[in-house]
Amino acid sequence: MNETVYIIGESRTNMDNAITVIYNSFYMAFEIEVDTDKIVDIGCTHTIDITDRFITKIFMDRNFLESDNLENEIKRRYHGTSQKAVIVSYKDALKKYQDVKDKFYK
Repeated sequence: MNETVYIIGESRTNMDNAITVIYNSFYMAFEIEVDTDKIVDIGCTHTIDITDRFITKIFMDRNFLESDNLENEIKRRYHGTSQKAVIVSYKDALKKYQDVKDKFYK
């Protein structure tokens, strides 16, 4: 297995969202193989277990840098109240990942 990195993306949800009430923010954590940019593990803050499992199905084994494809898939398939938060968290994690790759893996 290639070397992996751990990246967290953060965003806010609606004030009445249960995730905001419990966690104050929405977080998505990714483990990514640096050589291939493949997502090998993922987790997120959630109040219902199916949320974490469903988001995992969308992202698992995908290329982390395929931002347009992943964002479109989220919009097409994920219709929970945290849809925008999922997209913003992913984009936040994507920016952090690109910074890490530029700094340590050129």
